Amino acid sequence: MSGDPAGRRSPGEPWGGVSPFSIKTKLGALVVIAVLITTGLMMIAMRTATELRFITVFSMIATLLITQFVAHSLTAPLDDMNAVAKAISHGDYTRRVRENRRDELGDLAQTINRMADDLEAQDRQRKELVANVSHELRTPIAGLRAVLENIVDGVTSADPETMRTALKQTERLGRLVETLLDLSRLDNGVVPLRRRRFEVWPYLSGVLKEANMAVPARAGIASGSGSHTRTDVHLHLDVSPPELTAHADPERIHQVVANLIDNAVKHSPPHGRVTVKARRGQQPESLELEVLDEGPGIPRSEWHRVFERFNRGGAGASNGPASDGGTGLGLAIARWAVDLHGGGIGVAESERGCRILVTLPGETSVPS
Repeated sequence: MSGDPAGRRSPGEPWGGVSPFSIKTKLGALVVIAVLITTGLMMIAMRTATELRFITVFSMIATLLITQFVAHSLTAPLDDMNAVAKAISHGDYTRRVRENRRDELGDLAQTINRMADDLEAQDRQRKELVANVSHELRTPIAGLRAVLENIVDGVTSADPETMRTALKQTERLGRLVETLLDLSRLDNGVVPLRRRRFEVWPYLSGVLKEANMAVPARAGIASGSGSHTRTDVHLHLDVSPPELTAHADPERIHQVVANLIDNAVKHSPPHGRVTVKARRGQQPESLELEVLDEGPGIPRSEWHRVFERFNRGGAGASNGPASDGGTGLGLAIARWAVDLHGGGIGVAESERGCRILVTLPGETSVPS
């Protein structure tokens, strides 16, 4: 069959530009066969002196049987397509049409299946974005709650530095809500990145400070449900060289680092240490990030499942919240944000605990 989507051949090819498997060919063959049957029976009648009425009846029966066979072969796939189209209209994008024909109906089946694939992918992307943003809303809310509780309880005063931290959390909360409402950006399956150049040390220092501030709020929320608090884990930042810069979307990188820290803290031993390292990559303004904890680590057999959505891991693994009521979205969100940058994320070898390595390409290497 020709590569033409309608099943037609290009000019100069056999069959006068019509595919030998097209519906036109089949209908033409039906007419020719009916004429041949009628002519053949007429010739038999003339030679055997059979009455014309018998010849007419036989001719009509043979023609109807052939027509019924051809009609069934044409209407059966249409019924299947109609059922699939109704399922798609009701939001079921898992149904597919059988692609076992080499005519126009086969091309139509392929088109319907491609449409269903696109709709299913778009629907999945929308649901993932909603799940991601809903998960991410907890971090700024927890941080903002911690600041306000400290002020109300008299632990800290409402000085400009404290209020600036609260303002940052509020601004981030607003950006996340804007992302949630702006679902139209997923029409082409692409979430735009707001890349800019920034200094890594002060940026990561702010992320770690927010993570430390969010711990008391999360502890207060968790205490009501019997979950353990992790206020004993120490966060350490290691950036080399100190003047290191990167070119990326800070909001997306915040999602990556915050979720990796949150995951590492949850699986650290009592009074453990979580280290965030940043180094210059192999390309200009590329960045390599590492988040290391001192927990039990991840079995090598589970490395391929670490970043799966809703994978909450086991009690002794470091690949997701096991018993803290988490959603199992943190590392999936981190991978999603890294993939947007065209980078890579994965579990790396470590003598102790879990080590997550993130590589972000430079300005010239990021896909447009």
